[in-house]
Amino acid sequence: MAGHFEVFTDNGGSCRVRLVDEFGKELAVSSPFRDTAAAVRGIYTFREIAASGLIEDHTSRF
Repeated sequence: MAGHFEVFTDNGGSCRVRLVDEFGKELAVSSPFRDTAAAVRGIYTFREIAASGLIEDHTSRF
């Protein structure tokens, strides 16, 4: 099974999204959304950006 998004309610009662890899490891967790519909819209936006967005390196260089 490929990685997937999970919409869940956090301990504070907010709706969030987590990105999970194919092994079940959590890769990222969103900021809170007001409801499930907003979280799903966030997933669609994330997919669009990930498919075409450039990578910007903001790491410090030594």
